[in-house]
Amino acid sequence: MSKKIACLLTDMFEDVEYTDPAKQFKEAGHEVVTIEKESGKEVTGKQGEETVKIAKGINEVKPEDFDALFLPGGFSPDQLRGDERFVEFAKHFMDEKKPVFAICHGPQLLITAKTLEGRKATGFKSIAVDMEYAGVDYKDEEVVVCQDQLVTSRNPDDLPAFNRESLKLLNK
Repeated sequence: MSKKIACLLTDMFEDVEYTDPAKQFKEAGHEVVTIEKESGKEVTGKQGEETVKIAKGINEVKPEDFDALFLPGGFSPDQLRGDERFVEFAKHFMDEKKPVFAICHGPQLLITAKTLEGRKATGFKSIAVDMEYAGVDYKDEEVVVCQDQLVTSRNPDDLPAFNRESLKLLNK
């Protein structure tokens, strides 16, 4: 069954951490909807390799309309977490036990949403301490799946495992 995946994304995202999972999700028949402050805007990855046209503005969407949340890394999550609308949007998925896929710096949005306490997760090494302060049982592993809901990975090298576990959850 096809799932609708919300992807919170802005400038300076880690190029391959968006493009690779998004391609895998789409090839598996799922829909990926990019969300930023305004629809139609073009955002550019920090490597300068990828430009993504944003499908929806945050004020045009409701988290209830999506089956899962995808949070690529780079500087994008840190920028987005300064805006309460994105934090509340991400919090909904954790509170409602919907699948959440966060790679690299993606968990920063979940830290700000205060939704990681007591969870097992991983992320980029520079946010490991932040995650521990947020109450995470931090694991330095290529992919961590917590409570059949949260899939986290550390960096682009972990993408094959991240994609595999994310797709497993989507196909449940």
